[in-house]
Amino acid sequence: MQTVYFLAPVYSLYLMRLEDIKKVLVIGAGTMGHGIAELFSMSGYQVYLSDISQDILDNALNKIRWSLEKLQEKGQLKEDINTILSRIKTIVGLNTIVSDADFAIEAIVERIDLKRQIFSKLDELLPPHAILATNTSSLSITKIAEATKRADKVVGMHFFNPPVLMQLVEVMKGEKTSDETAKLTYDLAKKLGKTPIMINKDIPGYVVNRILGEIISASCILIQRNLADYLTIDSIARYKLGFPMGVFELIDYTGIDVNYHVSKSLEEYGIKSPCVTLFEEKVKKNELGVKTGKGFYTYPVPGKYNKPNIPKELADKLDPALLIALGVNEATRLLKERIVSREDLDLAVRLGLGFPKGILQYADEIGIDNIIKAIDFLAVEKPDELLLQMANEGKLGLKTGIGFYQYGKVETKTLNTLIVRIEPPLAWIILNRPERLNALNMDLVEELSKTLAELENDNKIRVVILTGNGRAFSAGADITSFLTLKPIDIIRFRSIRELTNKLQFYTKPVIAAINGYALGGGLEIAMACDIRIASESAQLGQPEINLGIIPGAGGTQRLPRIIGKGKAKLLIYTGDMIPAKEAYNIGLVDMVVPDNKFEDEVRRIALKIAEKSPLSLLAAKLAIELGYESNIFTGEYLESSLFGLLFTTKDVQEGVRAFLEKRKPEFKGE
Repeated sequence: MQTVYFLAPVYSLYLMRLEDIKKVLVIGAGTMGHGIAELFSMSGYQVYLSDISQDILDNALNKIRWSLEKLQEKGQLKEDINTILSRIKTIVGLNTIVSDADFAIEAIVERIDLKRQIFSKLDELLPPHAILATNTSSLSITKIAEATKRADKVVGMHFFNPPVLMQLVEVMKGEKTSDETAKLTYDLAKKLGKTPIMINKDIPGYVVNRILGEIISASCILIQRNLADYLTIDSIARYKLGFPMGVFELIDYTGIDVNYHVSKSLEEYGIKSPCVTLFEEKVKKNELGVKTGKGFYTYPVPGKYNKPNIPKELADKLDPALLIALGVNEATRLLKERIVSREDLDLAVRLGLGFPKGILQYADEIGIDNIIKAIDFLAVEKPDELLLQMANEGKLGLKTGIGFYQYGKVETKTLNTLIVRIEPPLAWIILNRPERLNALNMDLVEELSKTLAELENDNKIRVVILTGNGRAFSAGADITSFLTLKPIDIIRFRSIRELTNKLQFYTKPVIAAINGYALGGGLEIAMACDIRIASESAQLGQPEINLGIIPGAGGTQRLPRIIGKGKAKLLIYTGDMIPAKEAYNIGLVDMVVPDNKFEDEVRRIALKIAEKSPLSLLAAKLAIELGYESNIFTGEYLESSLFGLLFTTKDVQEGVRAFLEKRKPEFKGE
């Protein structure tokens, strides 16, 4: 007995490493559970998938196979479908078969009593080192953990639907969750290819649903007070704020009944939603949204989503700050209490909700003073102390150069298809057709070319950064705008080719900040830039072959020069998308940066380049670009000529003087 007593505590104190996780148990084979099981299996883990009947499990396996087939069609699988499926073992109920699992994640219905029963059983069955995670989106991690004798190893791991495709994972600690457990779960999410955020305190709704819940609450308040109808609110959400869906369109999509039950469950925590009455009326009429064919909108085929027609002109009827202010207030509280970092807050809403910018970035853009006024107008809560402090200190966001973020002297100009942000010595050109994934049309190409010409003559600007608004850098050409063109028109249409050539030989460095999809013409534009920096969640490809055409803006020429003929042919012939890390491995992008540090890292690199002499940067660019297209002897002669020419400039004199004086040079481009 003494020996057993000695060994057990040692085993329970064992700190598991990421590489020690070999077998994973997923409890619940429904919408989320089967997707989580698929994700773990794709990542090489042996998976137990458990539910209450074999019929449910067989249905889950069929859905997993269907999903894998779709991924295979897109070239996104590294293994055979049957190999992936062979790693999933279905289990009816929970028994000792699963007792060698190292990590378990529960994804059953949102009922605290059932979850506590499951966790109590897991605590008995699984070895002491095993971590027990829950995918709950609204219930308390701490209360679930109380059903076990290992509260330090119970953690929230919230995936988004569908888990295989959605990038964000929210990792949340309960009151007794150890730092080691939370960190290991965070690292596991990264190993699955996801982008995790860390939430340091057990809060109902995690981060994304709390912020979304406040936006929904504000929307319901505006309707209750007859200040707006749901069409106006959805028009503002879509066209003013750039949300991928209107607020009530999203509620229809996810299910009015689901939103109703989540709102009711939050009442246990003292959180009363103004939407309960509105949702309750719909639930009583069985108007649940897409699933029943009618909700706030009508859907001709129940169960099939059709994008509602939302008039754009309604977006001017109400201040967008009213829609987002309560969400900002909630985010500010989370930040002030150090529950989550600033970067993770903004990353969460971008990846979890598909917003084109973070919630705190919205606040800076709208103005902290305007957010406070909107909170006061809604009169359901007080502005957070941090917001009031920022306003008193003049930290109002973009207009004062500092808010939640530091901007310096920023000047923003919004065109039809672009946002141009002047942040000397940098200029950001943001492709701004988020509802079309920044697809290229004639207007965008012409505006981009004209903007580049203007910035080229602006001596305050040393580096230009090209990026996209929303979930894409650019998903390629807007095919609908080219369908009426004849073959001869396409040959004569030189604008995109001229644009890529302008970028390649632009007299200032151009960085392509690839923040999402870079496909077709979008990738061709990125390839013409000097440096390509991609976010971890970016996807790149030349899918034109899938439409029966080929890249038409230099893709067949630049891609082989960048990654080699063989790899270029493989990418063009298959039409596959590849993730950022794979693009980096083959040399298509020059850096891959975590999503939550993306803009900061792009800015850091750009500012480092901007410190150099504009003349030497131009000379280096010409030597590389022109020399690469010629033989090495011609290239070397060009290089030496430019090298000698630079010695006639004041910048060289400044560089030498600064070196001797052991200080940082101040180049003026003279």
